[in-house]
Amino acid sequence: MATEQRTEEGVRTSGGPITAFTRWMENLSEAQYAYLLLIPALLLLLVIAIYPLASTFLMSLSADALTGSARLGEFVGFQNYVQLLTGQIDFKFPSPFLPGGGTGFIQSALGVTLVFTAVSVLFETIIGFGQAFVLDQDFRGRRWVRVAIIIPWAVPIVIQGMIFFLMFQPNIGFLIGTAENPTLLNQLGISTTPLRNTVDSLTLIIVADVWKTTAFMALLILAGMQSIDRSLYDVAKVAGASPWQQFKMITFPLILPTILVAMLFRTIAAMRVYGIIETMAGCSTVPSLSCLVVTTFNSRLYGTSATVAFVTAAIIAVVVSIYIFKFADAEGGAF
Repeated sequence: MATEQRTEEGVRTSGGPITAFTRWMENLSEAQYAYLLLIPALLLLLVIAIYPLASTFLMSLSADALTGSARLGEFVGFQNYVQLLTGQIDFKFPSPFLPGGGTGFIQSALGVTLVFTAVSVLFETIIGFGQAFVLDQDFRGRRWVRVAIIIPWAVPIVIQGMIFFLMFQPNIGFLIGTAENPTLLNQLGISTTPLRNTVDSLTLIIVADVWKTTAFMALLILAGMQSIDRSLYDVAKVAGASPWQQFKMITFPLILPTILVAMLFRTIAAMRVYGIIETMAGCSTVPSLSCLVVTTFNSRLYGTSATVAFVTAAIIAVVVSIYIFKFADAEGGAF
C-alpha cells in the first residue's frame, strides 16, 4: 500500500509541472498563443539570417587591403560604402550596361540585376498565368501536361546553363550561325558570338531563366485557381455572365493574392541571380550583384564583398517593402 502511495505521489509530482504548463497554455489568448508558436521560427531566423547579416555588416566596416594607414581588417567606418557608391572602386566592368551618368556599380551590376529581375519576373508571371489557366481546365491528358511543364524546373541550374551555353555557341549550337550563314536570331539582332556581349548575353540568360522558372509561377497560380469555390462559376453562369466576365469578376480578384506572393518569391530569387549567369556567360560579361559579391570575395576583398552583399540585402528589402506596402495595400491587403 505504501509503495502504491509513493508511486502515485511520484506520478503526481512529476506530472505537476506538465499539468501547470498545460493549464497555462489553455489560459492564453489567441494572440498570445500565436506569438508562442512563432518563437521557434523567430529563434531560427535569428540564427540563420539576422546573425549572419549583422556579421556581414560589421565586416563591411573593415578594410580589405593596405590603403594608406588602414590595414587589413582594421575598422574604417563607412569608407567602403562611400567608395562603392561614388565609383572609387575599380571592378573592371565591361562597358556600362545602362546609359547616362552614374558610377560603374550602378550602371553595370545594379543595372544588370534590376533589368534581369523586371523582365524575367514579368514574362514568368504572364506565361505562368497562361499555363495555370490551361491546366485548370478539364481535358484528357492533363496530368501528363503538368508533368511536362514541371520538367524544366527540375533541371539543375548548372546543367541548364550548359545546355543553353552550347545552344548559342557558333558552329556547335543550332540557334546561332556564322557571319556567312546567319540564323533567324542573327537576323533579329543577336550577334554570332552572343555570350561575349553583355546585352545579348543578358537577353539569352533571361530566356533561359523564363524557360526554367515559369513552372514555379504556374504551379503557385494553379494552386490559387483550384482553391476557388466552383459554385461561384455556377451562379455566374445562371446569371448570364460571359467567360470574360467570370474571369474579371471571380478568377482574377481571387487569385491576385497568390500572384502577388508568387511574384514576391520570384523577385527575391531573381535579385540574387548568380548560377545561370556564371554557367552561361560568366560574371565578367554579365556582372550581377551576386556575381560581384562572389568575385570580390574570391579576390580576398572581404570588406568590399561584405559591403556589396549588405547593399544587395538592403535593395532586396526595399523591393520587398514595395510589394508589401504598395501592391498589397492597393489590392485590399493581399498579404
